[in-house]
Amino acid sequence: MSETAGKKRKVSLTMRIFIALVLGVVVGIAMQGVSDVAESYIKPFGTIFLNLIKMVVVPVVLLSIMQGIISLQDVKKVGSIGIKTVVYYMCTTAFAVTLGLLLANLLNVGAGYNLGTEELVYEAAEAPSFMDTLVNIFPSNAIQPLASATMLQVIVIALFFGFGIIVAGEKGKVAKDVIDSFSEVSFKVMEMIIKLSPIGVFALICPVVASNGPAVLLPLLKVIGVAYLTYVVHMVVVYSSTVKVIAGMSPVTFFKGMSQAMIFAFSSASSVGALPFNLECTQKLGARKEVASFVLPLGATINMDGTAIYQGVCAIFIAQIFGFDLTISQQITIILTATLASIGTAGVPGSGMIMLAMVLESVGLPLEGIALVAGIDRILDMGRTCVNITGDAACTICVDSMEKKKEARRA
Repeated sequence: MSETAGKKRKVSLTMRIFIALVLGVVVGIAMQGVSDVAESYIKPFGTIFLNLIKMVVVPVVLLSIMQGIISLQDVKKVGSIGIKTVVYYMCTTAFAVTLGLLLANLLNVGAGYNLGTEELVYEAAEAPSFMDTLVNIFPSNAIQPLASATMLQVIVIALFFGFGIIVAGEKGKVAKDVIDSFSEVSFKVMEMIIKLSPIGVFALICPVVASNGPAVLLPLLKVIGVAYLTYVVHMVVVYSSTVKVIAGMSPVTFFKGMSQAMIFAFSSASSVGALPFNLECTQKLGARKEVASFVLPLGATINMDGTAIYQGVCAIFIAQIFGFDLTISQQITIILTATLASIGTAGVPGSGMIMLAMVLESVGLPLEGIALVAGIDRILDMGRTCVNITGDAACTICVDSMEKKKEARRA
């Protein structure tokens, strides 16, 4: 009896992460006057936790994609899943940036904002050309991408070696067993690190709140409000409808099952960092491991719905405060640029800035406007990362359901 009661009293990891998030906000507000203390003595523990996550992410992505490909045992099947995944991601990203533009226009996100724009300075990082991006996807050696965590290149390595093991047939069996063994070890290491997530979440969120208190956020509250409203609308409308229509899953079941990954993504602002949580949550929701192991790492790299919303809202905000009136054709250019720029954007904190610079340049808006939102970028980044990883999960559930239906028809 006492053992049963003890099990009932045990607080779930999701609840512990949420409690850590709330405590981080409360302590952060209390430490606004001494934010340097939070930055110096609390943030390092968050950094250590993120470092541990990043340490295990590369082996998890490499081995899980290879394991997924090998278990599918058919190069054509991998291609079928890949095409469905990319089409889903591109469509939802285009819808996301359109929604961001629409709500930002309707709510006049930049109206009434006054700031001496002559004081703004922003040095844009040079965005790579399309051909450079294409070339950079394919690594010149197999070690450097693993060391630098260049996720698209890691995915390419996993694809080629996974296909190689399938084609090798009986001679590839030893390699398959090694991959299975190392994959299991990586997931056990991941589980150990995930247990530390409440400490990591607290240490990550507390300095953000301490440094960006209400006094700093109030002038830009409207931008934050419009962005977060769009994040919520996109998740509720797009992800609810796709998992319901395509996979026949209740949206309530989906979001409840995703809560742990969403809370961590919000706290860490890292799509790649949230990948281990996402793998666990989607499999609990019924997605097969081989599909989740392929779709999610790909999504952590190329699916940027939340970032696309951020581009749309910020572009309208910057245009309005500088007195620019964007035409329909210019806004269509923003949609196309933001959708295409999402390919190859790394799933790490702050990656939206280069994309925003590309979007602003595409329609002739001043890059100095980025300095306006740079101060609240971390606040916006937390929300958009949460959207990004939820989109990855929705795609996984939908693609897995479509593959199951296709297999049932063949059977």
